[in-house]
Amino acid sequence: MSGSTDVLICGAGATGLTLAIELARRGVPFRLVDRLDGPFQGSRGKGIQPRSQEIFEDLGVLDRLFAIGGVYPPARSHRGDGQWSERPIVEPAAPSPAEPYRQGLMVPQFLTESVLRERLAELGHRVAYGHELRGFEQDDEGVSATLGTREGEHAIRARYLVGADGGRSRVRGTSGIDFPGKTLGLRAVVADLELDGLERSAWHQFNEASPTQRLSLCPLAGTALFQLQAPVPLEGDVDLSPAGLGTLVQSRTGRADLRIGAVHWASAYHMHARLADRYRAGRVFLAGDAAHAHPPTGGQGLNTSVQDAYNLGWKLATVLAGAPASLLDSYEQERRPIAEAMLGLSTSLLDAAQRGEFKRGREVQQLDLAYPGSALSLEAPPRSQGLRAGDRAPDAVLRGAGGQARRLFDLFKGTHWTLLGHQPAVPMHRTLHNVEVHLVGPYGELRDEQGQFAAAYGSAPDTWWLVRPDGHVGAIVATSELDRLIAHLEAIVR
Repeated sequence: MSGSTDVLICGAGATGLTLAIELARRGVPFRLVDRLDGPFQGSRGKGIQPRSQEIFEDLGVLDRLFAIGGVYPPARSHRGDGQWSERPIVEPAAPSPAEPYRQGLMVPQFLTESVLRERLAELGHRVAYGHELRGFEQDDEGVSATLGTREGEHAIRARYLVGADGGRSRVRGTSGIDFPGKTLGLRAVVADLELDGLERSAWHQFNEASPTQRLSLCPLAGTALFQLQAPVPLEGDVDLSPAGLGTLVQSRTGRADLRIGAVHWASAYHMHARLADRYRAGRVFLAGDAAHAHPPTGGQGLNTSVQDAYNLGWKLATVLAGAPASLLDSYEQERRPIAEAMLGLSTSLLDAAQRGEFKRGREVQQLDLAYPGSALSLEAPPRSQGLRAGDRAPDAVLRGAGGQARRLFDLFKGTHWTLLGHQPAVPMHRTLHNVEVHLVGPYGELRDEQGQFAAAYGSAPDTWWLVRPDGHVGAIVATSELDRLIAHLEAIVR
């Protein structure tokens, strides 16, 4: 691989693949490379939270993920006398018109990434495996990188470089970006393996009250495998062979009937909580685990990473199409505080798990994540309650003028901005680049017959809502301030 491109993405995990899809569907030239010789085959992450489900719906892959995944089974706590009890891992919550997805979806990471690669191929792109970033230099116009392959080194020139290359990111290290935080004093083993002797209808927990002897065995949806998770000593080798893991399972469960077959992937790792000082160094950006390292509790890492890419992708494409480069400053401004909050949540959930508490509530679903105070947000007049600029834009079912049902999420789907006018006193005559305009009300093409739009967005007439390409509210203005909204939007995307 040599030559030039607009964006070079290093790392083809869920983060890099999501970013590649975002660029591909906007027609942005890019190269996606990974140092591995082939796709990663483990399941470090296996939970897709409701907000990420909304993103994957927009990317056109959610139905495929539902088809191969499944709901989280209940946690089954085994006692030493052979008795057990069950409890839900995730607090039950029914979907609503505004929040159509309210339960976590279990899909092993290697299957999630397989679906994303399939979608990327449909858009005409593939991962270049066996391409390792050896080094790079940047100037005012772009980045010159060197990639190592089996055939030798190749030079590539890109206007931007994105490091989606994990916790040991070479992009981050070469950029001189610090990665402060702490090692949490915990080491664990995780493994995807074949196992006989346990039902697949539950997530089996043993020795929950013991910080050193606990063990969990979770059936991985979409596969015949179980995922083993267990703390191990901070020092010393860990036998990750079928025999070694079989001994671990039998010693901690006291059950000789549990038999380990093949081990498909296994790792012993130290838990960290770290956050990059910066997400950007000139024309170089960090996303995903390269920018933040989480303990696995709460299923936040993969989801936060995917949402990094979803935020960065449309901004890169917009700037490459001629928008002011300052738009890219909003990436760190919006995403770094989210990662900081998720680190705090994951760490607190880890502390709870150490006490034998395992339940997860709305806080892990990421539906309430917002960008308050973002430079991209406008409110005129300012608002103090209800939906705010920077919030996630809710869904709602409306009725088209022709009688058909229309979901807002279907109107938002794609790479455009969406401008919603609620019972406007004047129509919107001006054509805006990459903005689809829809009017809700008696004189518009959409009717709020069930009151779902009013419940989610507010019932005040003469209000305009600008929804960004990533599904967050960019502006809320009265009709009298419509010219201000248009100027605000044109300053971003011109």
